[in-house]
Amino acid sequence: MSPAAPTASAAMQVKATPRPGSRVALEVAIPGSRSQASYEAAVEKLSRSIKLPGFRKGKVPRPVLLQQIGPLRIRATALEDLVDSAFRDALDIEKVAAIGRPELTEGFEVVLERFEPGSDLTITLELDVEPTPSLKKTKGLKAEAEAISYDPARVDELLDQSRKQLATLVPVEGRAAQSGDVAVLSFSGVYADTDEAISGGSSDALEVELEEGRMIPGFVEGVIGMAVGETKTVDCQFPESYPQEDAAGRKARFEISLKELKTRELPALDDAFAQQASDKQTLAELREELETRLKDDAEGRAKAARHDALLSALVEELEVELPETLIQQEIRNLIEQTAGQIAQQGMDVKKLFTPDLVRSLMDTSRPEAETRLRRSLALKALAAAEAIEVEAEALDAKVKEISRGLSQQGNIDPQRLREVVADDLLQETLLDWLEANSTITEKAPDAEPSEGTGPAA
Repeated sequence: MSPAAPTASAAMQVKATPRPGSRVALEVAIPGSRSQASYEAAVEKLSRSIKLPGFRKGKVPRPVLLQQIGPLRIRATALEDLVDSAFRDALDIEKVAAIGRPELTEGFEVVLERFEPGSDLTITLELDVEPTPSLKKTKGLKAEAEAISYDPARVDELLDQSRKQLATLVPVEGRAAQSGDVAVLSFSGVYADTDEAISGGSSDALEVELEEGRMIPGFVEGVIGMAVGETKTVDCQFPESYPQEDAAGRKARFEISLKELKTRELPALDDAFAQQASDKQTLAELREELETRLKDDAEGRAKAARHDALLSALVEELEVELPETLIQQEIRNLIEQTAGQIAQQGMDVKKLFTPDLVRSLMDTSRPEAETRLRRSLALKALAAAEAIEVEAEALDAKVKEISRGLSQQGNIDPQRLREVVADDLLQETLLDWLEANSTITEKAPDAEPSEGTGPAA
């Protein structure tokens, strides 16, 4: 039997030194008795895996055993176990909040060369530790948020959209095609520079909405003014941003025939329409519901914009060094979220996420991962600085409310649910406190992005 490894970690000397990047170096002096005990334990462990003819398992004589295993393998196994146990004891001695695995400063092979069982051994381990975020200030922050408000005109826009969806298409007679009509077209297209037929650029009967942006520039404009039965040659040009590379930016020529022309006959804006378009009995009730929904949406988006601006301002006050372990963990979280979204769309994640794509995503996701970490740590520092926490009564009430909504779903971990709700409530509490103790000014909303052009067919 080999002697038991020493249990008194006090015999081991540890010196902790801070390193940049939220890291700590632990210089660990391991006594010879401990290195010898680790060597004996490695011999015993490896002996259990050796089978030799004529010997029972575990009963191989030590000289034969050492010859079969080899001295290098024994020393390497002993050192691995020694470093691991010494690291755990060093954390207890210095009370270091370690995250991730430690690294031998010299490298394992270099330490192995000078490792002699029974002799004292000094090693230096570097590791990431929990960051200690602090804020230069918490009150009086200044932030600028986009102004988002309820627009009454949106009610009429939504009603118009519903009317279009419920409209009846009726034939048009006695006039030329107008913007807003629905035309049934036959057409064929060629590239103007080569007269080569455009792939996918022809149809015998395609129903086209005569609205700007529905087709490539020049196509819809050419149809407007045509009469039913008329054939016309129309010059167009594919946008530079057209997804089909061989067509992007090229001029084209289409021969178009207008076979049929229809227009939308919209339902009257009355109570009957409200009953057809919703579960409301009157148009007034439908308007009121849309108004409430739009006001709630605008209020939610405005609040989110204010909180986003406040978080950016708070991060400006943050002093912290991000450990690489946390950055890599956040990058993996982002990639897993992306994979989950793709899976929900029914796509094969395993086929899409090749090793090259994962490596590329890890590089491109790093800035977002660091931003998310800084925001999370800034809120953590705020909670500590201002002693802000969630009241137990509010947490209990919120957990009960959410639990009722999840009652139909199985496999809900109550403890995990409580943790998630507590995190969400704390963040909401912190942001509300920040808003009450900061100055927010409004900035003009960003310009609406222009609509892209559709394909030619």
